This record gives sequence, structure tokens and C-alpha cells, in this order.
Amino acid sequence: MSRDSDLHVVFGTGPVGLALVETLAAQGKQVRAVNRRGSAPVPPEVEMRVGDATDLASTRALCTGATTVYNCTNAPYTRWPEMFPPLQVGVLEGAAVAGAKLVVMENLYMYGPTGGRPIHENLPYTATGRKGHTRAAMAHDLLAAHQAGKVRVAIGRASDFYGPRALDSAVGDIVFGAAIRGKAAQALGNIDLPHTVTYVPDIARGLAILGERDDALGSAWHIPSAPPISLHQFIGRVYAAAGQKLRIQVASRLMVGALGLFVPIMREFSEMMYEWEEPYIVDDSRFVQTFGQIATPLEEGIDATVRWFRDNVS
Repeated sequence: MSRDSDLHVVFGTGPVGLALVETLAAQGKQVRAVNRRGSAPVPPEVEMRVGDATDLASTRALCTGATTVYNCTNAPYTRWPEMFPPLQVGVLEGAAVAGAKLVVMENLYMYGPTGGRPIHENLPYTATGRKGHTRAAMAHDLLAAHQAGKVRVAIGRASDFYGPRALDSAVGDIVFGAAIRGKAAQALGNIDLPHTVTYVPDIARGLAILGERDDALGSAWHIPSAPPISLHQFIGRVYAAAGQKLRIQVASRLMVGALGLFVPIMREFSEMMYEWEEPYIVDDSRFVQTFGQIATPLEEGIDATVRWFRDNVS
């Protein structure tokens, strides 16, 4: 396959970043992947570089020659307000100096509780917790930079995700890993409410599309997901695919709050409990109508994820 001469720089090599690197490389793009270690399981044709996204000199150098820059970085969950914004500032600066498009991966925390109404891009940002406020401020800063002409920005947003390498998500190792080990899945809140989940390879495809299309610029887009089902049904399908008897342990808000007195990560979950106490339905129709449907059917995504966990997680 002939390679595209345009340079695509991906900051962050978590599950989404790696899936995006693989997607771009498979499309024949010239890809540079960046993380703090300077190593990751990227395809052989991908350039792997070490870099600190909070270091402006580093991001400027790493983005030199780029036509499109993707921010798939993340910060420790317990330190979002302190550590996440500087990552965005650095990547934005690198893209701006290079004159490149900037495509940013976001979640949906900025919207806050919706009372079970479908979550669409025009909803106001009504988050009440510190992670939601951080995400809302970062989204505002991105779009303000676009409107000011500093950098051309497109934002892709996804719900709780699952898929290869997605160990730490709300439906990651605590569901898929538990299933292949024959242990009980861990879940929060009311598991019988509908809840949208997004497949990691679909997120990667969606971000790649946003990087290609100029009509994506200046806006946020909800990346397509399979139709929502209840978490109970989702976990049931995971256990069926793994050939295991369904077992689920559910933590209530009260239990999460009590555990949060001793376990820092559980304190962070308390803020987000609304996701699991009301229907959490993502409206992706704007993306689908503009760019087409790319969502993988749940059965296909679950089967592929079970295979990955079986092959890679003991």
C-alpha cells in the first residue's frame, strides 16, 4: 500500500490512541505516535516518539510537519482538575504552531445529569462535580481557540467504552476480565436502565473521519454507538460469549460513598453515580446523518473483546 504523505500525530497510546494509530496506519496514513515512554505496541510502519504533552517546546517539535494532530491523552482519574488541562494546552499549542487540524477525544461528563433524556450535542453543560466542570472548561477552551482562529478543532465524544485494551473502563476488566476468569462482574447503580456503551475501534474510526472532513471543524460530534441496552443485558451477553454463568455484584450509591472514605478512586465514582441511576442514552444521529453509520453491532464487538481479554488477560 502506498503511504499518504500527510503526517498524522497521535498523542496518547491508551486503548483509544492505539486503536486510532492502527486505523490511520491501515488507511495508508503516515503516523507518528507520542507518549511519555517512547514505546507502545504500534504497527511497524508507525513512527514512535517520546514526548511530554505538557511541555510546549516538546509538542511544537513533535507536531512539526503535521497536517492533523489527535489528542487522545488522559490524566489520572483522581487528579483530573490538576493534570488534564495542561495536557490539552500543550497539544493545542503544538497543533496551532504546525497549522494542523486538531481532533480531540472527549467523554460526556460536561453535560451532567439529564434526567434520562437523550444526550445530544446541543445540551447545555450542567455538570455539578469537579471532573464534569473540568471537562466542560476544556471543551469551552477548545471551541474558543477554534473561533479565535488559533487552531482548527473537531471534537469526538463517546460514552463509556469497551473493546480491546480497555481494561480500566466501567465495562472493562471488571466485566470482561471477570467473565473470562469466571468471577462476578462489578457494576454500579441500577443495572436495569438503558446505558449506551461505545466500541473502541468505532471511536478510532470516528476520530479518523473527523480528521478528514473539514465540515467537522468547529464542533463536537457524538461518535456512533450500538443501540443502548441495560447494563444487566450487556453483562449477560458478555458472560454468554465467554461461556460463563452470569454473576454480578452491584454497588449502590451508599456503598460507593462508604468505600470512598478509604479508597480514593471510589470517591471519584460518587460524582458520576448519576450515569448509573438514570437512563444514559447517547444521541449520535448528527454524526450518522453527516458522516454515515459506523457503529459495530454489540454482538460483534462483545465477541471481539472477549477474544482479546482471553488472549491477553490472565
